[in-house]
Amino acid sequence: MEGLGVARPSTHIWRLLKWGRTLARHGALRGIESDPNTPAPIKRLARIARFGTRQPDTPDYAGAFRDIGPAAIKLGQTLATRPDLVGEEAARNLLMLQDNLPPVDFAEIRASIEASFEQPIEALWAEFDPVPIGAASIAQVHRAVTTGGRQVAVKVLRPGVREQFARDISTYEWAAAHLESFGGEAARLRPRLIIANFKRWTNRELDLRREAASASELAQHMVGTAGYEIPGIDWDRTNGRVMTVDWIDGIKISNTEAIRAAGHDTAELASRLVLAFLKQAIAAGFFHADMHQGNLFVKADGTIAAIDFGIMGRIDRRARMWLAEILYGLTTGNYKRVAEIHFEAQYVPSYHDVDEFATALRAVGEPMRGRPVSELSVGQMLDGLFAITRDFDMQTQPHLLLLQKTMVMVEGIATQLDPAINMWDVSAPYVRSWIRDELGPEAALADRIREDTGTLLRIPELVRRIEERFPPKGGAPEAPPLPKVELMWERRRRKARGRGMLGYAFAAVAGGLAAWAATMQGWIG
Repeated sequence: MEGLGVARPSTHIWRLLKWGRTLARHGALRGIESDPNTPAPIKRLARIARFGTRQPDTPDYAGAFRDIGPAAIKLGQTLATRPDLVGEEAARNLLMLQDNLPPVDFAEIRASIEASFEQPIEALWAEFDPVPIGAASIAQVHRAVTTGGRQVAVKVLRPGVREQFARDISTYEWAAAHLESFGGEAARLRPRLIIANFKRWTNRELDLRREAASASELAQHMVGTAGYEIPGIDWDRTNGRVMTVDWIDGIKISNTEAIRAAGHDTAELASRLVLAFLKQAIAAGFFHADMHQGNLFVKADGTIAAIDFGIMGRIDRRARMWLAEILYGLTTGNYKRVAEIHFEAQYVPSYHDVDEFATALRAVGEPMRGRPVSELSVGQMLDGLFAITRDFDMQTQPHLLLLQKTMVMVEGIATQLDPAINMWDVSAPYVRSWIRDELGPEAALADRIREDTGTLLRIPELVRRIEERFPPKGGAPEAPPLPKVELMWERRRRKARGRGMLGYAFAAVAGGLAAWAATMQGWIG
């Protein structure tokens, strides 16, 4: 962010100690100190931070991050996806971290809006409710009516939030770099990459034009998906600090009783939500990664409407193919194929044994098979997969971690709507169909034709580049080889180096003779 210089190490250490005190007061440093994989310097810093504090018996990680501030809230939500990094207990606690803060005074919000549009609010909205309907760490949302009479929701960044996030993230980067430098388990968990992805996600959230563009792109991908809606963007009333979208009238998807009272089939809603997520993640490779209960509504006609597109996940086509095969392999018990994919994708280093990895996967998958529907859990299986990554030196894959977080969220909502839902039964037909369409012989032939045609079309451009690099010889004859001539300043430098080496040699010889003489005289030895 503009206007922020590079902080000194003392500044970062002071911030870390201050945050450490807050973590200590909530008992959140206990796990760091007791973990045998924690580097010794980090343990010492944790002990210094908690010195003189009174710690509760049960750690409250969510409360600690909430007290530290807005950037920490977002970081805590990110760490909730990393049970391998923070531990199972902390991850479960952080999943409860709610992004709710007291609202900013409307006078500040109004000034921010008018400064960003360079015109008064009344020129853009006929009505603007000064009381927000929600306030989070980054922005707050107000209900409004445009001058054209359209009901909208207006999202406004909190004043000064960009600068605050920039300061805090700079310290996260500094701390992650030093943590990773310790090597071992700290390096395998790739903390620098975690913070880099966190920074990228938050930067997207801090530019509301990016969020609006994400909503628009997702809506384009979901065209033709019945019963799932993305609100439209009012681009005339959207900029980097303000975003205006169509108002959604509906019941929060968490209010199961109200949904049933309105006459909706909750089992059908649960299945539709799962399939909508699979279409985003596997077919489109672009998914809503913040699908918690507060961001999903059920409209009067039964349509599921999603809001808040600040956090989005993206997976390239090749990774989607691997993911689909992994999911399908786990549902069918084909652990050998799942293991092979991990090696093909280079998630697991090649010096490990494929069959051994397949056996480890079986240890995760088989306990889930044959159990009652109500006991099957995608989340449990994914947690089990995390548990074996350390044994096989599997480096973390940030894009898959975000996907895992979202899958757990979707599973939680779907199970609340329909306790009897089997995520595997709902997912398998879609995944099977996608694999057939994308990996079948017809798709393979089409891909080969497309790739080969593209290669042929690139040949003329390749020839032109080669000619630019190696132009044809002109009419002048080729120059003869020229003798190497030592320049006088090069000669002086060479002689100076020689004198220096001679001096070193003389000093070494003289020192050796002196030591020999002293030994002969009995002065030393």
